Amino acid sequence: MTAEAAPTMIHTRAPGKINVFLQVGALEDDGYHDVAIAYQAVSLYEDVRAYPADDFSVSVTGTVELSRVPTDGSNIAIRAARLLAARTGYRGGVRLEIDKHVPVTGGMGGGSADAAATLLACDALWGTAFPREDMLDLAAELGADVPFAFTGGTAIGTGRGDQLSPALAKGQFHWVLALADFGLSTPAVYRELDEHRARHVQDISPAPAAPSVDANVLQALRAGDPHMLAECLYNDLQAPAIHLEPSLADVLELGERNGALAGIVSGSGPTVAFLAADIDSALELQIALSAAQLTVVRATGPVHGARIVTD
Repeated sequence: MTAEAAPTMIHTRAPGKINVFLQVGALEDDGYHDVAIAYQAVSLYEDVRAYPADDFSVSVTGTVELSRVPTDGSNIAIRAARLLAARTGYRGGVRLEIDKHVPVTGGMGGGSADAAATLLACDALWGTAFPREDMLDLAAELGADVPFAFTGGTAIGTGRGDQLSPALAKGQFHWVLALADFGLSTPAVYRELDEHRARHVQDISPAPAAPSVDANVLQALRAGDPHMLAECLYNDLQAPAIHLEPSLADVLELGERNGALAGIVSGSGPTVAFLAADIDSALELQIALSAAQLTVVRATGPVHGARIVTD
């Protein structure tokens, strides 16, 4: 009886996400905020192929703007691979090839998907058999959105967004995504939110001490009702993102004028996600926004999290 040969390549895939609800708590002493997020994984994917190597390297291709993606040790996929190697005592390396389809710095968790897919790929390639719960803890060390890219589907995230509880979602939701040709820095958007709250402390409600997801959001997801969900889409980061990039307001107005049930800035932006009633409405909206010279893609959700792909 011979030992099973080690794999020569592992291909994994993880999804981007839309935050259909995002409430941000007050700025904490450590510089972070507690949040309450309703995540939905959508059918824009990051593909990672991992090959045996003596050291760690990454190359990147894809259908999105790649100039802002680092290919040195600061790349989150490289950091994910190194972290798993350190925790498992693995002494080799990995060569990563990433094919990106989630907008870069677009508020849709593309980097988080890269990290989740890399953890899964390296574990399979190296045969380290790292327990799933421990893998989710590693994912959280890499970033608040990484655990959700691992699990996918629909979930509620609390704490920093990495404490996940599955949420029931019936049916399929249709999204049309308007992609920007620029990025927005997540720390800059949070900073703008804090400054806005400080400037208007007398005029607006204080930041919630314990953020929570609106019960209407959970009801809409359980019902699989896009009209109901459109009524309760919410993002505390939308106003600061628009303040930093006023053109986002025009995009939101254009989409809603052309048949979207509602639009929302995804996460810290600048991607704008429009919810459509059904696939025909989504197609019509995609055509209208494309005619207005916007770069748009359609996606559906929820979809599964990080998975191994059989080539």
